[in-house]
Amino acid sequence: MTDTTAKTPSRRRERFPGISTRAWEHPADRSALVALRKLTGFDDILKKLAGLVSERAIRLMFLATAVKTSERQFPELHAMVRDASYVLDLEQVPDLYVSQDPTVNAYCIGIDTPIIVITSGLVELLDEEELRSVIGHEVGHAMSGHAVYRTMLMILTNIATRIAWVPLGNLAITAIITALKEWFRKAELSSDRAGLLAGQDLQASMRALMKLAGGHNLAEMNVDAFLEQAEEYEKAGDLRDGVLKVLQLLPQTHPFAVVRVAQLKKWAESDEYRSILAGAYPRRSDDPDTSVTEQWKAAAEHYTTSVKESKDPLMGLLRDVAGGAATVGGKLRDTFTGATGGRNGSSGNGSSGNSSAGNGSADRDGS
Repeated sequence: MTDTTAKTPSRRRERFPGISTRAWEHPADRSALVALRKLTGFDDILKKLAGLVSERAIRLMFLATAVKTSERQFPELHAMVRDASYVLDLEQVPDLYVSQDPTVNAYCIGIDTPIIVITSGLVELLDEEELRSVIGHEVGHAMSGHAVYRTMLMILTNIATRIAWVPLGNLAITAIITALKEWFRKAELSSDRAGLLAGQDLQASMRALMKLAGGHNLAEMNVDAFLEQAEEYEKAGDLRDGVLKVLQLLPQTHPFAVVRVAQLKKWAESDEYRSILAGAYPRRSDDPDTSVTEQWKAAAEHYTTSVKESKDPLMGLLRDVAGGAATVGGKLRDTFTGATGGRNGSSGNGSSGNSSAGNGSADRDGS
């Protein structure tokens, strides 16, 4: 591994000595990670399971088939991973490989010594500052230990494929995989924040995510318009569209690009982000004393707030259910039978129900 102190960042950015990953982790991601880290021996079990996928073989494969960055190979990218590690105070700089692949992708793999891989398609798509945010994103994955826990997702997915013929067994594994995918979608939002902290260029971070959706022709795209598109996606349609969005999201390991951009901008405008830049952030020296209960409460509060503030019609229905609204039955019937306009007496008490639910306000959850 390379010594991070050998080179400071190529331009002036705040550095965060001793920063804990809790500083940038999404509440749902953080609560799961804190709980897993508190389980004595859990990482050892994961590492034994991961033995089914040889980390040594993976590393040798990339050494043989990809280009390992250094001061002589992709020196700019090599400097970026060193910069990100310096800013986020990661002692061991991960090895960075460039793989010949037109697919636009980047990932962090490995358990004992994670490595970062970016494809040639990604290198060709993004400019310098956009690449810096993506590499910072992957360094965030390495620091949070996401590679360890994602290995569990990969193993369970493989098991589910092998036992698909066992109805109950496959159902149980599928339920676990669905929960893990929801966690990992939040882990992606966490690492988007790490990428922003590493690069400290919000426009570049948002452009990188926009390009993942629309390709390289930046002159034909606009970040503000993309954010408006995110707003349109959230509040689009009626209850049926809300259900469709959930069904489309469930198989995904990553949130959709418009959601990621909107969530990142929201965090960049938060007091939490400003405090980190000012030097007021959680330290890793305090990690052992972190309360699992408090983290779960924070995650629950986040989901509750997201439902309350969401403009999505389905979330509006959930608000009505939580509030015991008498019009829920009418809203469901109107939506799925195609009725339009208002209707009176839907619950026998003279109240009126609308054909679409959810006239909430403000922002939304990343999922």
